[in-house]
Amino acid sequence: MELSDLIAPENVVPNLRVTSKKQALQELAKKAAELTGQPERAVFEVLIERERLGTTGVGHGIGIPHGKLPELDRLYGLFARLESAIDFDAIDEQPVDLIFVLLAPETAGADHLKALARVSRLFRDRAICDKLRGTDSADAVYALLTQGATSHAA
Repeated sequence: MELSDLIAPENVVPNLRVTSKKQALQELAKKAAELTGQPERAVFEVLIERERLGTTGVGHGIGIPHGKLPELDRLYGLFARLESAIDFDAIDEQPVDLIFVLLAPETAGADHLKALARVSRLFRDRAICDKLRGTDSADAVYALLTQGATSHAA
């Protein structure tokens, strides 16, 4: 599975302006609802519920909120580069400025885990993260995400 299977150029928000984790999740749920056809409230609820289980702030300024929705037909990815880093209750207590939302059908099983692993591997590459932080073009961000993912094959 490639990141290009999960994300399209219109799934990239290159300059999201938010001031809190809740606001970030609300804005991303709104965008995800447009992309998936799912109700915004349902997307937000699944992301918040996952955060209650434990933070998806994985460290080094990266958040990977994710969840499963029964009505989805496939996996969806959505990426946002925040204009300013926010407190995300990350495991390293550092603010987050790169967020990749992953939404999966309830029946996704191993595919959901494989996609999470792929996203995690990509964001372990500090050079790619630095490049993502250095651009505010949606096309450039998309190219970095999809080109970077091919060099991090499972």
